[in-house]
Amino acid sequence: MELGAAVPVSGSWATAEGCAQVAGWAEELGYGSLWTFQRLLAPVDGTGGRDLLDPPYRSVQDPLAVLAYLAAKTSRVRLGVAVLNAPFYSPIVLAKQLATIDILSGGRLDLGIGLGWMREEFEATGVSYEHRGGRTQDFVRCLRAIWTDDVVEYHGPYFRVPRARVLPKPLQHPHPPILFGGAAEASLRRAGRMADGWISSSRAEFAGLADSIAVVRGAAAEAGRDPFSLRFVCRAAVKVRPTTRAPFTGTLEEIREDLDALADSGMTEAFVDLNFDPLVGAPDADPEASLRHARTVLEAFAPGR
Repeated sequence: MELGAAVPVSGSWATAEGCAQVAGWAEELGYGSLWTFQRLLAPVDGTGGRDLLDPPYRSVQDPLAVLAYLAAKTSRVRLGVAVLNAPFYSPIVLAKQLATIDILSGGRLDLGIGLGWMREEFEATGVSYEHRGGRTQDFVRCLRAIWTDDVVEYHGPYFRVPRARVLPKPLQHPHPPILFGGAAEASLRRAGRMADGWISSSRAEFAGLADSIAVVRGAAAEAGRDPFSLRFVCRAAVKVRPTTRAPFTGTLEEIREDLDALADSGMTEAFVDLNFDPLVGAPDADPEASLRHARTVLEAFAPGR
């Protein structure tokens, strides 16, 4: 199982210097990939202004801007987003952004696509919450056409591109890998039918990962695809807590055991993500302490150690 790391995206440690430091450490220590995530807003209640989401969701940088920055700061690791919510974009705009990042990074981009779940984000982006699954299927078909067709002419139920050339194309052929998120059975089956793999969520139940992988692989086989060619990526939302035990939470040694167990579930990749630890990814966390902690964690789990 290959191992990657998330860069600072959420909270006080998500600075240019912090992002470059973590990326440099990860590349130096042999990690294979770096990851970002997306959150557009953090709702508050309508009376006292009480935050409705946990601290790590309250101040999140744009994942694509961070990936573009990392393209210039790294030379070897793959660069991924887990995940972008497709309904918030038009395929033509996102295709151009992602092709540019793929070119700037020398062909190292991995794209995670999701449906979105927070109604407030749909309202803020002016997109209907309904038909998310159908829109995403059409979105991905349109995206692939833009990236692969010499002359693009796409007419789908939700998206259209008039007859045109769309250049430059991504550096990777036929295009950057597209991985789907989502935990519902319909999402898992969609990943099996259409995607290059599946990414688990930050709140995925450890015990259910093998079952989710089986659903994805089953749908791939039904669609005539090779189920064992797909990638399965786990976000390991790590919290180092010497006196608390839960999946990816505990001592460094206990968390290492969790990472070792992932391979038995069928996961082909995992990435260590500290953004979801409120002691690290919150707006009021000590950024210097967060970076020192990240260095310790990355060294502890470094591939081959």
